[in-house]
Amino acid sequence: MEYITDFHVHSRYAMACSKNITIRGMDDAAFNTGLQLIGTGDFTHPLWFSEIKEQLKEYSKGIYQLKGENRGTKFMLTCEIGTTFDEDNKSRRIHNVVVAPNMEAVEQINAELAKLTNLSADGRPQLNISASDLVERLFEIDKNMFVFPAHIWTPWFAALGEFSGYSSIKEAYQDQEKNIRAVETGLSSDPDMNWRVSSLDKYALLSNSDAHSLPKMGREANVFDIRGELTLNEVLNAVKDNDSKKLKMTIEFYPEAGKYHYDGHRNCNVCLHPKDALKFNNRCPVCGRKITVGVLHRVEELADRDEGYVRNNAVPFVHCVPLLDVIAYMKEKTPISKPVRALYEQIVAKFGSEYNVLLKADYEAIAAIDEDTAIAIDRVRKGKVNLIPSYDGVFGTVDIMNRIKKKDNGRQAQLI
Repeated sequence: MEYITDFHVHSRYAMACSKNITIRGMDDAAFNTGLQLIGTGDFTHPLWFSEIKEQLKEYSKGIYQLKGENRGTKFMLTCEIGTTFDEDNKSRRIHNVVVAPNMEAVEQINAELAKLTNLSADGRPQLNISASDLVERLFEIDKNMFVFPAHIWTPWFAALGEFSGYSSIKEAYQDQEKNIRAVETGLSSDPDMNWRVSSLDKYALLSNSDAHSLPKMGREANVFDIRGELTLNEVLNAVKDNDSKKLKMTIEFYPEAGKYHYDGHRNCNVCLHPKDALKFNNRCPVCGRKITVGVLHRVEELADRDEGYVRNNAVPFVHCVPLLDVIAYMKEKTPISKPVRALYEQIVAKFGSEYNVLLKADYEAIAAIDEDTAIAIDRVRKGKVNLIPSYDGVFGTVDIMNRIKKKDNGRQAQLI
Protein backbone atom coordinates (compact mmCIF):
# COMPACT_ATOMS: atom_id res chain seq x y z
CA MET A 1 0.00 0.00 0.00
CA GLU A 2 1.14 3.53 -0.73
CA TYR A 3 1.89 5.79 2.24
CA ILE A 4 2.72 9.44 1.72
CA THR A 5 4.82 10.46 4.69
CA ASP A 6 6.09 13.65 6.31
CA PHE A 7 8.64 13.00 9.08
CA HIS A 8 9.47 16.58 10.00
CA VAL A 9 6.73 18.86 11.36
CA HIS A 10 6.28 21.06 14.42
CA SER A 11 3.75 21.80 17.13
CA ARG A 12 2.47 25.07 18.53
CA TYR A 13 5.14 24.78 21.24
CA ALA A 14 8.05 25.38 18.86
CA MET A 15 9.29 28.91 18.26
CA ALA A 16 7.91 30.71 15.20
CA CYS A 17 5.15 28.13 14.77
CA SER A 18 1.39 28.60 14.52
CA LYS A 19 -0.54 28.51 17.76
CA ASN A 20 -3.31 26.67 15.87
CA ILE A 21 -1.38 23.40 15.60
CA THR A 22 -3.13 20.69 17.58
CA ILE A 23 -2.98 16.93 17.19
CA ARG A 24 -6.57 16.81 15.94
CA GLY A 25 -5.79 19.67 13.59
CA MET A 26 -2.83 17.70 12.26
CA ASP A 27 -5.11 14.70 11.72
CA ASP A 28 -7.50 16.84 9.66
CA ALA A 29 -4.76 18.66 7.73
CA ALA A 30 -2.99 15.41 6.84
CA PHE A 31 -6.23 13.90 5.58
CA ASN A 32 -6.97 16.91 3.37
CA THR A 33 -3.43 16.97 2.01
CA GLY A 34 -3.30 13.24 1.34
CA LEU A 35 -0.69 12.32 3.95
CA GLN A 36 -1.20 8.90 5.51
CA LEU A 37 1.72 9.02 7.98
CA ILE A 38 3.23 12.03 9.76
CA GLY A 39 5.54 12.82 12.62
CA THR A 40 4.21 14.25 15.85
CA GLY A 41 7.06 16.74 16.05
CA ASP A 42 8.38 18.28 19.26
CA PHE A 43 8.01 15.27 21.57
CA THR A 44 10.61 16.73 23.94
CA HIS A 45 8.29 19.54 24.99
CA PRO A 46 6.54 18.46 28.23
CA LEU A 47 3.14 19.92 27.38
CA TRP A 48 3.12 18.59 23.82
CA PHE A 49 4.25 15.14 24.91
CA SER A 50 1.49 15.14 27.51
CA GLU A 51 -1.02 15.80 24.71
CA ILE A 52 0.56 13.06 22.59
CA LYS A 53 0.13 10.52 25.39
CA GLU A 54 -3.42 11.64 26.14
CA GLN A 55 -4.68 11.81 22.56
CA LEU A 56 -2.86 9.07 20.65
CA LYS A 57 -3.17 5.31 20.95
CA GLU A 58 -0.97 2.60 19.51
CA TYR A 59 -2.08 1.42 16.06
CA SER A 60 0.82 -0.97 15.45
CA LYS A 61 4.38 -1.24 16.70
CA GLY A 62 5.79 2.29 16.73
CA ILE A 63 2.77 3.76 14.90
CA TYR A 64 -0.03 5.72 16.59
CA GLN A 65 -3.49 7.04 15.77
CA LEU A 66 -5.81 9.61 17.30
CA LYS A 67 -8.18 8.19 19.91
CA GLY A 68 -11.89 8.25 19.16
CA GLU A 69 -13.24 9.67 15.93
CA ASN A 70 -10.42 10.48 13.52
CA ARG A 71 -9.51 10.90 9.86
CA GLY A 72 -7.25 7.86 9.82
CA THR A 73 -3.88 9.64 9.94
CA LYS A 74 -1.07 7.59 11.42
CA PHE A 75 1.64 9.20 13.58
CA MET A 76 5.30 8.54 14.37
CA LEU A 77 7.02 9.96 17.45
CA THR A 78 9.40 12.62 16.10
CA CYS A 79 11.31 15.70 17.16
CA GLU A 80 13.87 18.15 15.79
CA ILE A 81 16.82 18.76 18.11
CA GLY A 82 19.47 21.43 17.64
CA THR A 83 23.08 20.83 18.62
CA THR A 84 25.51 23.74 19.03
CA PHE A 85 29.20 23.22 19.72
CA ASP A 86 32.64 24.59 18.83
CA GLU A 87 35.14 22.64 16.78
CA ASP A 88 38.20 23.71 14.80
CA ASN A 89 37.68 27.33 15.90
CA LYS A 90 34.23 27.35 14.34
CA SER A 91 30.75 27.32 15.83
CA ARG A 92 28.90 24.25 14.59
CA ARG A 93 25.09 24.27 14.62
CA ILE A 94 23.41 21.13 13.33
CA HIS A 95 19.70 20.32 13.48
CA ASN A 96 18.73 16.67 13.77
CA VAL A 97 15.42 14.85 13.30
CA VAL A 98 14.80 12.00 15.74
CA VAL A 99 12.26 9.20 15.29
CA ALA A 100 11.67 7.30 18.55
CA PRO A 101 10.47 3.67 18.55
CA ASN A 102 7.85 4.07 21.30
CA MET A 103 6.52 6.22 24.14
CA GLU A 104 8.85 4.62 26.67
CA ALA A 105 11.88 5.63 24.64
CA VAL A 106 10.59 9.21 24.47
CA GLU A 107 10.25 9.27 28.26
CA GLN A 108 13.90 8.26 28.55
CA ILE A 109 15.04 10.75 25.92
CA ASN A 110 13.28 13.57 27.69
CA ALA A 111 14.73 12.59 31.06
CA GLU A 112 18.23 12.57 29.56
CA LEU A 113 17.89 15.86 27.66
CA ALA A 114 16.28 17.62 30.62
CA LYS A 115 19.71 17.40 32.28
CA LEU A 116 21.11 19.57 29.49
CA THR A 117 18.45 22.21 28.84
CA ASN A 118 15.02 23.52 29.77
CA LEU A 119 12.76 21.43 27.52
CA SER A 120 9.79 23.73 28.23
CA ALA A 121 11.52 26.66 26.51
CA ASP A 122 11.07 25.44 22.92
CA GLY A 123 9.60 22.45 21.13
CA ARG A 124 12.82 22.43 19.11
CA PRO A 125 15.37 22.19 21.96
CA GLN A 126 18.89 23.53 21.57
CA LEU A 127 21.69 21.53 23.22
CA ASN A 128 25.29 22.54 23.83
CA ILE A 129 26.68 19.20 22.74
CA SER A 130 27.99 17.82 19.46
CA ALA A 131 25.77 16.05 16.96
CA SER A 132 27.76 12.85 17.49
CA ASP A 133 27.26 13.11 21.26
CA LEU A 134 23.51 13.46 20.76
CA VAL A 135 23.34 10.39 18.51
CA GLU A 136 25.43 8.35 20.93
CA ARG A 137 23.16 9.26 23.84
CA LEU A 138 20.05 8.37 21.86
CA PHE A 139 21.33 4.98 20.78
CA GLU A 140 22.38 4.19 24.33
CA ILE A 141 18.74 4.67 25.28
CA ASP A 142 17.41 2.46 22.49
CA LYS A 143 19.26 0.85 19.57
CA ASN A 144 16.08 1.19 17.46
CA MET A 145 16.32 4.98 17.43
CA PHE A 146 16.42 6.63 14.00
CA VAL A 147 18.23 9.94 13.45
CA PHE A 148 18.93 11.98 10.34
CA PRO A 149 20.34 15.47 9.79
CA ALA A 150 17.71 18.08 8.97
CA HIS A 151 17.80 20.36 5.87
CA ILE A 152 21.45 19.50 5.33
CA TRP A 153 22.38 22.44 3.07
CA THR A 154 20.86 25.50 4.76
CA PRO A 155 23.52 28.04 5.74
CA TRP A 156 22.99 28.38 9.47
CA PHE A 157 21.80 25.14 11.10
CA ALA A 158 22.84 22.23 8.92
CA ALA A 159 25.39 19.44 8.65
CA LEU A 160 26.70 20.72 5.30
CA GLY A 161 25.72 24.39 5.65
CA GLU A 162 28.16 27.13 4.69
CA PHE A 163 28.42 28.86 8.06
CA SER A 164 28.17 26.06 10.61
CA GLY A 165 28.55 22.75 8.82
CA TYR A 166 31.12 20.34 7.48
CA SER A 167 32.15 18.97 4.10
CA SER A 168 30.65 15.54 4.72
CA ILE A 169 28.18 13.73 6.95
CA LYS A 170 31.10 11.62 8.20
CA GLU A 171 32.87 14.73 9.48
CA ALA A 172 29.69 16.02 11.09
CA TYR A 173 28.84 12.85 13.02
CA GLN A 174 32.31 11.30 13.40
CA ASP A 175 32.14 7.81 14.93
CA GLN A 176 28.33 8.00 15.09
CA GLU A 177 27.99 8.37 11.33
CA LYS A 178 27.47 4.60 11.31
CA ASN A 179 24.01 5.30 12.74
CA ILE A 180 23.04 7.86 10.07
CA ARG A 181 21.15 6.20 7.22
CA ALA A 182 19.36 9.15 5.63
CA VAL A 183 19.58 12.90 5.15
CA GLU A 184 16.90 15.53 4.62
CA THR A 185 17.49 17.54 1.47
CA GLY A 186 15.52 20.62 2.62
CA LEU A 187 13.26 23.01 0.74
CA SER A 188 16.09 24.73 -1.14
CA SER A 189 17.58 21.64 -2.78
CA ASP A 190 16.30 18.82 -4.98
CA PRO A 191 17.47 15.20 -5.08
CA ASP A 192 19.31 15.78 -8.35
CA MET A 193 21.42 18.46 -6.70
CA ASN A 194 22.37 15.94 -4.00
CA TRP A 195 23.17 13.24 -6.58
CA ARG A 196 26.14 15.38 -7.62
CA VAL A 197 27.86 14.72 -4.26
CA SER A 198 29.13 11.14 -4.27
CA SER A 199 29.61 11.00 -0.49
CA LEU A 200 25.81 11.20 -0.14
CA ASP A 201 25.19 8.05 -2.22
CA LYS A 202 25.04 5.84 0.87
CA TYR A 203 22.16 7.79 2.41
CA ALA A 204 18.49 7.81 1.51
CA LEU A 205 17.32 11.28 0.49
CA LEU A 206 14.23 12.31 2.46
CA SER A 207 12.02 15.30 1.75
CA ASN A 208 9.84 16.74 4.50
CA SER A 209 7.86 19.90 5.07
CA ASP A 210 9.43 21.22 8.31
CA ALA A 211 5.93 22.68 8.68
CA HIS A 212 5.43 25.58 11.07
CA SER A 213 1.69 25.71 10.37
CA LEU A 214 -1.01 23.24 9.36
CA PRO A 215 -1.34 24.41 5.71
CA LYS A 216 2.39 23.79 5.17
CA MET A 217 2.24 20.11 6.11
CA GLY A 218 3.17 17.94 3.16
CA ARG A 219 4.68 20.68 1.00
CA GLU A 220 7.46 18.10 0.72
CA ALA A 221 6.93 14.39 1.41
CA ASN A 222 8.04 10.81 0.78
CA VAL A 223 6.01 8.08 -0.92
CA PHE A 224 6.53 4.55 0.43
CA ASP A 225 5.30 1.21 -0.83
CA ILE A 226 4.68 -0.86 2.31
CA ARG A 227 3.64 -4.46 1.82
CA GLY A 228 1.77 -5.99 4.72
CA GLU A 229 1.15 -4.33 8.07
CA LEU A 230 2.24 -0.74 8.55
CA THR A 231 4.80 -0.68 11.37
CA LEU A 232 7.57 1.77 12.18
CA ASN A 233 10.18 -0.87 11.39
CA GLU A 234 8.71 -1.38 7.91
CA VAL A 235 8.92 2.34 7.18
CA LEU A 236 12.41 2.80 8.58
CA ASN A 237 13.72 -0.33 6.88
CA ALA A 238 12.46 1.07 3.58
CA VAL A 239 14.56 4.17 4.27
CA LYS A 240 17.60 2.19 5.36
CA ASP A 241 17.45 -0.01 2.27
CA ASN A 242 17.71 3.15 0.13
CA ASP A 243 15.72 1.31 -2.53
CA SER A 244 13.46 2.96 -5.10
CA LYS A 245 11.14 -0.05 -4.95
CA LYS A 246 10.25 0.78 -1.33
CA LEU A 247 10.84 4.52 -1.23
CA LYS A 248 9.02 5.11 -4.50
CA MET A 249 9.15 8.86 -4.89
CA THR A 250 9.63 12.17 -3.14
CA ILE A 251 7.38 15.18 -3.57
CA GLU A 252 9.39 18.37 -3.84
CA PHE A 253 9.02 22.10 -3.38
CA TYR A 254 10.70 23.91 -6.26
CA PRO A 255 14.14 24.54 -4.67
CA GLU A 256 14.19 28.07 -6.07
CA ALA A 257 11.14 28.77 -3.91
CA GLY A 258 12.78 27.71 -0.63
CA LYS A 259 14.53 30.27 1.55
CA TYR A 260 18.21 29.92 0.68
CA HIS A 261 18.62 28.71 -2.91
CA TYR A 262 20.69 31.59 -4.32
CA ASP A 263 23.26 33.75 -2.54
CA GLY A 264 22.32 37.20 -1.39
CA HIS A 265 21.89 39.99 1.10
CA ARG A 266 18.33 40.60 2.23
CA ASN A 267 18.95 44.10 3.64
CA CYS A 268 20.17 45.32 0.27
CA ASN A 269 17.67 43.34 -1.81
CA VAL A 270 20.56 41.63 -3.60
CA CYS A 271 20.13 38.14 -5.06
CA LEU A 272 23.14 36.54 -6.74
CA HIS A 273 23.75 33.37 -8.71
CA PRO A 274 26.78 31.61 -7.16
CA LYS A 275 28.97 32.39 -10.18
CA ASP A 276 28.21 36.08 -9.75
CA ALA A 277 28.70 35.96 -5.99
CA LEU A 278 32.22 34.68 -6.57
CA LYS A 279 32.94 37.68 -8.77
CA PHE A 280 32.27 39.87 -5.73
CA ASN A 281 34.28 37.59 -3.42
CA ASN A 282 31.01 36.59 -1.71
CA ARG A 283 30.40 40.15 -0.60
CA CYS A 284 27.38 42.34 -1.21
CA PRO A 285 27.99 44.64 -4.21
CA VAL A 286 25.82 47.31 -2.52
CA CYS A 287 27.16 47.51 1.05
CA GLY A 288 30.29 45.37 0.89
CA ARG A 289 29.29 43.05 3.75
CA LYS A 290 29.54 39.26 3.55
CA ILE A 291 26.55 37.75 1.77
CA THR A 292 24.63 34.66 2.86
CA VAL A 293 25.96 31.82 0.75
CA GLY A 294 23.00 29.75 -0.42
CA VAL A 295 22.34 26.09 -1.06
CA LEU A 296 23.12 26.06 -4.78
CA HIS A 297 26.52 27.60 -4.11
CA ARG A 298 27.29 25.15 -1.31
CA VAL A 299 26.30 22.15 -3.43
CA GLU A 300 28.57 23.41 -6.19
CA GLU A 301 31.46 23.64 -3.71
CA LEU A 302 31.09 20.02 -2.60
CA ALA A 303 29.97 18.46 -5.88
CA ASP A 304 32.33 15.98 -7.51
CA ARG A 305 29.97 15.16 -10.39
CA ASP A 306 28.66 17.20 -13.29
CA GLU A 307 25.24 18.76 -13.32
CA GLY A 308 22.72 16.23 -14.69
CA TYR A 309 24.30 13.17 -13.07
CA VAL A 310 21.73 10.56 -11.97
CA ARG A 311 22.48 8.32 -9.00
CA ASN A 312 22.19 4.55 -9.48
CA ASN A 313 18.72 3.33 -8.40
CA ALA A 314 17.74 6.95 -7.92
CA VAL A 315 14.39 7.55 -6.28
CA PRO A 316 12.31 9.66 -8.70
CA PHE A 317 10.81 12.97 -7.65
CA VAL A 318 8.13 15.37 -8.75
CA HIS A 319 7.64 19.11 -8.16
CA CYS A 320 4.43 20.42 -6.66
CA VAL A 321 3.07 23.77 -5.58
CA PRO A 322 0.63 23.60 -2.63
CA LEU A 323 -2.95 23.85 -3.83
CA LEU A 324 -3.75 26.87 -1.64
CA ASP A 325 -0.81 28.70 -3.21
CA VAL A 326 -1.92 27.71 -6.72
CA ILE A 327 -5.44 29.03 -6.18
CA ALA A 328 -4.23 32.19 -4.44
CA TYR A 329 -1.84 32.93 -7.30
CA MET A 330 -4.48 32.45 -9.98
CA LYS A 331 -7.11 34.50 -8.14
CA GLU A 332 -4.56 37.14 -7.08
CA LYS A 333 -5.53 36.82 -3.44
CA THR A 334 -3.79 35.60 -0.28
CA PRO A 335 -3.84 31.88 0.62
CA ILE A 336 -5.77 32.68 3.80
CA SER A 337 -8.56 34.63 2.07
CA LYS A 338 -12.07 33.21 2.33
CA PRO A 339 -12.65 32.76 -1.45
CA VAL A 340 -9.37 30.87 -1.82
CA ARG A 341 -10.10 28.66 1.15
CA ALA A 342 -13.65 27.98 -0.07
CA LEU A 343 -12.45 26.92 -3.53
CA TYR A 344 -9.72 24.78 -1.98
CA GLU A 345 -12.25 22.94 0.17
CA GLN A 346 -14.56 22.44 -2.82
CA ILE A 347 -11.81 20.95 -4.97
CA VAL A 348 -10.41 18.73 -2.21
CA ALA A 349 -13.89 17.45 -1.37
CA LYS A 350 -14.34 16.46 -5.02
CA PHE A 351 -11.02 14.62 -5.42
CA GLY A 352 -10.43 13.35 -1.88
CA SER A 353 -7.11 15.04 -1.17
CA GLU A 354 -4.79 17.80 -2.30
CA TYR A 355 -2.26 15.32 -3.67
CA ASN A 356 -4.94 13.68 -5.81
CA VAL A 357 -5.60 17.08 -7.34
CA LEU A 358 -1.95 18.03 -7.82
CA LEU A 359 -0.67 14.67 -9.07
CA LYS A 360 -3.48 12.54 -10.46
CA ALA A 361 -6.72 14.34 -11.35
CA ASP A 362 -7.57 14.90 -15.03
CA TYR A 363 -7.37 18.40 -16.40
CA GLU A 364 -11.00 18.31 -17.55
CA ALA A 365 -12.23 17.15 -14.15
CA ILE A 366 -10.44 20.00 -12.36
CA ALA A 367 -11.55 22.51 -15.01
CA ALA A 368 -15.16 21.50 -14.43
CA ILE A 369 -14.81 23.11 -11.01
CA ASP A 370 -12.36 25.90 -11.82
CA GLU A 371 -10.55 26.30 -15.14
CA ASP A 372 -7.91 28.67 -13.75
CA THR A 373 -6.80 26.06 -11.24
CA ALA A 374 -6.70 23.37 -13.93
CA ILE A 375 -4.51 25.55 -16.15
CA ALA A 376 -2.13 26.31 -13.29
CA ILE A 377 -1.78 22.68 -12.19
CA ASP A 378 -1.12 21.59 -15.76
CA ARG A 379 1.67 24.15 -16.07
CA VAL A 380 3.23 23.08 -12.77
CA ARG A 381 3.12 19.40 -13.80
CA LYS A 382 4.89 20.26 -17.05
CA GLY A 383 7.40 22.56 -15.37
CA LYS A 384 6.24 25.51 -17.45
CA VAL A 385 6.76 28.06 -14.69
CA ASN A 386 8.96 31.07 -14.08
CA LEU A 387 11.12 30.57 -10.99
CA ILE A 388 12.33 33.61 -9.06
CA PRO A 389 15.04 32.31 -6.70
CA SER A 390 15.06 32.63 -2.94
CA TYR A 391 18.01 34.11 -1.06
CA ASP A 392 19.10 34.98 2.50
CA GLY A 393 15.86 33.81 4.14
CA VAL A 394 13.54 35.38 1.54
CA PHE A 395 11.23 32.82 -0.04
CA GLY A 396 11.36 32.53 -3.79
CA THR A 397 8.38 32.69 -6.13
CA VAL A 398 6.84 30.14 -8.49
CA ASP A 399 5.41 32.47 -11.13
CA ILE A 400 3.04 29.97 -12.73
CA MET A 401 1.74 32.14 -15.56
CA ASN A 402 4.96 34.08 -16.17
CA ARG A 403 3.39 37.32 -14.99
CA ILE A 404 6.54 38.76 -13.43
CA LYS A 405 9.01 40.48 -15.69
CA LYS A 406 12.54 41.25 -14.58
CA LYS A 407 12.04 44.98 -14.88
CA ASP A 408 8.90 44.79 -12.72
CA ASN A 409 10.43 42.77 -9.92
CA GLY A 410 12.69 44.50 -7.42
CA ARG A 411 14.38 41.28 -6.39
CA GLN A 412 15.18 40.18 -9.94
CA ALA A 413 16.27 43.70 -10.77
CA GLN A 414 19.14 43.14 -8.33
CA LEU A 415 20.25 39.90 -9.99
CA ILE A 416 23.80 40.61 -11.09
